[in-house]
Amino acid sequence: MEKNFINSVDERTSLAGANRLEVLLFSLGFDHHVGREEVFGINVFKVREVMHAPPITHAPDTPPAVEGLVSLRGVMVPVINLAKFCGMDVRDSPKILIVTEYNRNTQALLVNSVEHILRMEWNEIKVPPAMLAHRMGGLVTAVTELQDKRIVMILDVEKILFESAEFNQNDEAFLDLEPLSVKANVLYADDSSVARKQIETTFSKIGITGIATRNGREAWDKLLELHERAETAKRPLGEFVNVVLTDIEMPEMDGYVLTKKIKNDPRFSHLPVVMHSSLSATANITIGKDVGADIYVPKFHPRELADALTPLLE
Repeated sequence: MEKNFINSVDERTSLAGANRLEVLLFSLGFDHHVGREEVFGINVFKVREVMHAPPITHAPDTPPAVEGLVSLRGVMVPVINLAKFCGMDVRDSPKILIVTEYNRNTQALLVNSVEHILRMEWNEIKVPPAMLAHRMGGLVTAVTELQDKRIVMILDVEKILFESAEFNQNDEAFLDLEPLSVKANVLYADDSSVARKQIETTFSKIGITGIATRNGREAWDKLLELHERAETAKRPLGEFVNVVLTDIEMPEMDGYVLTKKIKNDPRFSHLPVVMHSSLSATANITIGKDVGADIYVPKFHPRELADALTPLLE
């Protein structure tokens, strides 16, 4: 059993370095607002286990979508009712827990049912059209189409956790950040609106300029554009970009592939690459180092992000 589990982890690790992933499909139930049951997805790398929901202990002073706490192997884990959080009119009682791990934190997502695990490539997962992206308060971060023509919506789980107070930050998280002694430009890629806002706030506090993109493909295209501008102006690339900061999970091209492309291209191989992710497992950090990332930093920790960038820029 243990050997099979290790082989499974190794296989998923190799998938992650090749722009491929496995997605767990799930449903939140029949939504009476839209008149159908829709399909959602989450990267298997973030899932620790799937189980029938045990008794939930209701806790006072929690956000409306937080159902309460469950005890998993002696640890109290918050339970977020996804249908309630998304404002869906679902009348069935959800009964399945997807236990996830983000940024060294464990939490459970309460859903109606799970289907199966689908293996696919990141380039099959697209940035959602504007109309779909704004559904459910901007929670849809990526979409893909199944063979049966159903659309899978991949939710911005970081935004859900952030707004459910799991990682919620106030201004105090940024108070001890001070401006750097140099001016610098950092190209960053992240498909989460919450993460981009946190990055922008951190950059503003330490006095550097951010160049925002939403995925690895956009970041690579922007890097090519900056190189062309530098060549045309007969100026060094360092006057346009000094560091690349990348998330891992992104539609079209993930952070592993982006990092590998940068480090294998003589035009950009000197650029430091900082991986900035909520995937906190040792396997993810190892893959990041294997593809050439210089530093691996957890998300939603402004001080750690600033500390990682400072020696690279100064």
